[in-house]
Amino acid sequence: MFRVKICGVTTPDDARIAAEAGADAIGLNFVPGSVRCLNPEAARSVAAAVPTGVLKVGVFAGAAPTEIRRIAAEVGLDAIQLHGHLEGSAGLVDPPDTCAALADTGMKLIRAVRLEADGLAAARRWLAAAEAAGARPALVIVDASTPRNAPGSALGGTGAKVDWAALAREAPLGIPLVLAGGLDPDNVAEAIRATNPSGVDTASGVESSPGRKDPHKVRSFVAAARQALIAQPG
Repeated sequence: MFRVKICGVTTPDDARIAAEAGADAIGLNFVPGSVRCLNPEAARSVAAAVPTGVLKVGVFAGAAPTEIRRIAAEVGLDAIQLHGHLEGSAGLVDPPDTCAALADTGMKLIRAVRLEADGLAAARRWLAAAEAAGARPALVIVDASTPRNAPGSALGGTGAKVDWAALAREAPLGIPLVLAGGLDPDNVAEAIRATNPSGVDTASGVESSPGRKDPHKVRSFVAAARQALIAQPG
C-alpha cells in the first residue's frame, strides 16, 4: 500500500514537502486531543496539495463508522487508519467490527496495533475478531505501547519507540506490517534492518515543532528509509 508515510501533516506546504521528498503516503489526523488534529475544512486544504499517486490516509480513533465515512468523503481520503485502543469498554477504542462496517467504502483499511509486554497478543485477538466480523485490514502499523484508555494526545506522535528486537521475534501476522514509533532520520535505517517491515511511518521524528514538519528532516528520513527498504533481504 505504501513504503514511506509522513503522518500528522497539518499544512499544504508540509504536504508538498513530503510528496516532493518521495513519501508515497501522508497522514491526516482526526483524533480528538491530538496536537495534529485537523477539522475537515483544514484537511481539505492539505489534501488538495497532495499530488496524484500519493496516498491520503485519514487517522481516526474511537470514531463511529458514520463519522469516518462523512469525513473521508468531505476530504477525499484514499485510506482509513484506525489508531484507537484495541480493547476496552471506554475511551478511544476501535472495535473489530469497524472494518466490516467500512469495507464497502472502497478505501484501504489500516489498523495501528501496539507491541505490549505480551507482544502482539492483543493485535492477534483483534485481527481474528475483525475477520470473524466480516473484514480485516489490508495493513498493520506497529506503534509503541500506550497505557490502556490513554487520551488522543498519547496515542501516537509521542516519539516513544517500539522494541525492535522484541518485534523481530514475533511470528508474522499474515498482513503486511509497517513500523512506526519514534522513527527519525538517524534511526530509521537501523530499525528497518532490525525488523524487516514492509514500510515505515513517522510524525514527530521529522518535525521542528509539534505538527510542523522540518523539510531537511523529511528529506533525510525518506532518503534513508527508501535506501534501507531497497536493501532488505528477499
